[in-house]
Amino acid sequence: VEKIEEQLARLRIAKRSTLSAEPAYLLDIDVATAAQSEGSRFVAVSCSDKSMRVYDRETLNFLREYSSRPGMLNGVRFAHACDSMVFSACSDGTVKCWDIRLATQKAAQIFSGYPSNVFISFDINRSDLIICAGTEEVEKDTFLVFWDARGVTDCAGTTKEPLGVYSESHNDDITKICFHPMEPSLVVSGSTDGLVNVFDINKDNEDDALLSTCNSDSSVSFIGWSGKDYKQIYCTMHDEGFCWWDIAQLDTEEPIMLSHVLDVRDTVCVGDDTLQYLVGGWYHEKADKLFLVGGTSAGKVHLISCGTHGLSLVGTLCGGHSATVRSFCWNLADESLLTGGEDAQLLLWKPGAVERSLAKKASMKMASSVQKRVRVHNSSLKSGKK
Repeated sequence: VEKIEEQLARLRIAKRSTLSAEPAYLLDIDVATAAQSEGSRFVAVSCSDKSMRVYDRETLNFLREYSSRPGMLNGVRFAHACDSMVFSACSDGTVKCWDIRLATQKAAQIFSGYPSNVFISFDINRSDLIICAGTEEVEKDTFLVFWDARGVTDCAGTTKEPLGVYSESHNDDITKICFHPMEPSLVVSGSTDGLVNVFDINKDNEDDALLSTCNSDSSVSFIGWSGKDYKQIYCTMHDEGFCWWDIAQLDTEEPIMLSHVLDVRDTVCVGDDTLQYLVGGWYHEKADKLFLVGGTSAGKVHLISCGTHGLSLVGTLCGGHSATVRSFCWNLADESLLTGGEDAQLLLWKPGAVERSLAKKASMKMASSVQKRVRVHNSSLKSGKK
């Protein structure tokens, strides 16, 4: 953790994206990490104005924009083997795939769901073979929908029908889906029903596929895998709680619960500062350490270390954002961090970076004007606070 503290202390703003003419909250970030690339070249961001924007990874220069109107985009993911293919779930009942090499607004491939489906979460597995999307609850029905993603890199331009669905394991909105980083058949889902379910999709039916059900006792906002060989799962909740389980203990007499914190804001001491919300979590493979990322409505970012004996503040990033941070993406290769927020800014933080002061001054001035035009809300998914 000391090394992580040192890395965090050295992080400085290296680049800021240029604010667009129509500012929007930056909701989710993903970085292309294709095997054939020397480094990740692209960053994709889903925005509150129903668009997805693609930037150059190093310069944060704007490259492409795709619209999902009238639907809303939820989440953004690059294909693992091809860094020019980027996916997003859409509230119109589709998962769309765009090829950023092509100067077209048209999706390269569309994965269509069933008529009542409204997708609010999704992920693509490690081998790029299976896409899974989670729906909002409609008439007491909630689904995990699966598609065969093979052939997507051929840009067929066709619409694909689902392989099938899981319909019995959740009874409310499925807010997050996350495939295992190493095992292509394992996927974890989280829901506002408080359940975090682990499935092995190689099994013949939903009952057999459901390996474990963990109850967080609250609405799930973020889920992820952690631990050696990624045999642990964790989640954060909309009321800023945190749960952490070791599913390697499922067939033993040992308890699988590693930690359950009802409200992280009451647990983590941030000195004279405040911790107002959690953004999500991140597992540092080299250090074998799980971290949570949180912040303040004024744009400060807190990094919190997770242990079985409790949570502790590792460090704080200041001077970047001027409003709530909604998304982040850590790159272990060069120890850099990308953050996006309700101030419409995408920031690249690097160890020891020096930001050009003129650019910073102009950008901060623009950011403050965005604050007047974009109504910042802290209650969209955090009603449990009140």
